[in-house]
Amino acid sequence: MEPLKPRSADPSAGLPAAFSAGPPGAAPAGPPVGPPADLIVEGGRLVTPDGVRDGTVVVRDGRVAALLAPGEPLPPGPRLDAAGRYVLPGLIDSHVHFRTPGLEYKEDWEHGSRAALVGGVTTVMDMPNTRPPSLDESSMLAKAAVIQGTSWIDYRFHMGADPDHPELLAELDPRIACSAKVFMAGHHTAPVVFRDGEQLRRAFAAAARGGVRLVLHAEDQHVFDLLDASSGAPDTYGGYEPHRPRSGGIVAVAHVVRLVREYGTKTHILHVSSAEEADLLSAAAAEGLPLTYEVTGHHLSFTHDDTTRRGPRTRLSPAIRECRDQKRLWQAVLRGEVATLGSDHAPHTVEEKNRPPADAPPGLPGVQELATAVWTGLRTRDIAPDEAAAHLARLMGEGPARLFDLVGKGRLEAGADADLTLLNPSDRWQFSAHDVQALCGWSAYEGWTFTGRFTTTVKGGHVVWDIRDGFSGRPEGHWLQGSARPLEVAR
Repeated sequence: MEPLKPRSADPSAGLPAAFSAGPPGAAPAGPPVGPPADLIVEGGRLVTPDGVRDGTVVVRDGRVAALLAPGEPLPPGPRLDAAGRYVLPGLIDSHVHFRTPGLEYKEDWEHGSRAALVGGVTTVMDMPNTRPPSLDESSMLAKAAVIQGTSWIDYRFHMGADPDHPELLAELDPRIACSAKVFMAGHHTAPVVFRDGEQLRRAFAAAARGGVRLVLHAEDQHVFDLLDASSGAPDTYGGYEPHRPRSGGIVAVAHVVRLVREYGTKTHILHVSSAEEADLLSAAAAEGLPLTYEVTGHHLSFTHDDTTRRGPRTRLSPAIRECRDQKRLWQAVLRGEVATLGSDHAPHTVEEKNRPPADAPPGLPGVQELATAVWTGLRTRDIAPDEAAAHLARLMGEGPARLFDLVGKGRLEAGADADLTLLNPSDRWQFSAHDVQALCGWSAYEGWTFTGRFTTTVKGGHVVWDIRDGFSGRPEGHWLQGSARPLEVAR
């Protein structure tokens, strides 16, 4: 790991080689105008809510001050050459497990947030299934205190919904959390599971009263218990997907749709894995229900055949499914049916993953690989670069920012936080273990040839990572408290 570099008071000191006092070999287009900028990201392809276009981003005081068209006069200030690259808003991964507190031997915020920056991600939302789990406001305040000063990126938390105390959701302070995670099925690191139907109903009712968005691992534990009683645990990785089949997700999603229809609870289904789940959820959204869903990079990248051949690295929960499921999930992405992309970044050590099939924990690192893998998949499917960039900005920018009250995030526009990432759209390169920033040191994508590579990440108007110069500054990410808005009344 590179030694941390103190940030100079001079905004141009220690900047990457791409920086200059002005465009190399040419005079600026007209005299400088306006007050000095803290940073000028010049000559890139800007991915904005209004479309993709050439232009320049002017940054002052940690925010986007202006988006300028080519040829407009620029203010004085240090310039970052973005020619030939897309300039995206800093991406949001609304589904990570950075393992703090209690499981820091698998991952920690220093490594996880570095991995995020290299993958173009500047904001994450962390899950509650830690040790102890974050099941109330006091536990989340304690978690924030532990993380403070160790994260390179901004963050929010999903609180854990407690089956024994679902009424807490009705009084959750939105400044601390505006969402709560419900596990409908369990696994190695998810011990707090809603096994009782009445508990789940009470959670939906309380969340509706409190205006809390539920995020769900929607697989039915009773389905899995029934199958376990008759067939037992698998002894091969090829047997894992049939051991945790699509029926668990289909049954759970159908149950959730009924509860959303009854209570009007805002609900977001995580890591949808099958074609049937996507069909049900898209139909429910078309009906007008407040029901959205996420697709992960690994369900778009791998199939059950990969798990059969490669073993534990793609042993996941929900399981990786068939080619037809992967095709339907890509269709949902391209049609705009999917609301967010998530990595479900959930590292385990190599030793843990190499246990026998019945005991190897599900999960993989992914915050670093997510956007690049999806970009590669989009380009492989002949999606034009501008359209592919717009998909990334929607699914890892505007979508999660809107769902989870991330004010100032996810949009490249004047007034937004100056979190930016630069993507070289055509660079072809092979991902290796040497590239992995996560503490676990491995990736399911080792050996993949990616198309597209992030080259620079800007956080709060400062370049915090560049592909040539590495990390600069120190971890200064903030816990993003939500809006202090009145609690909503149940419909």
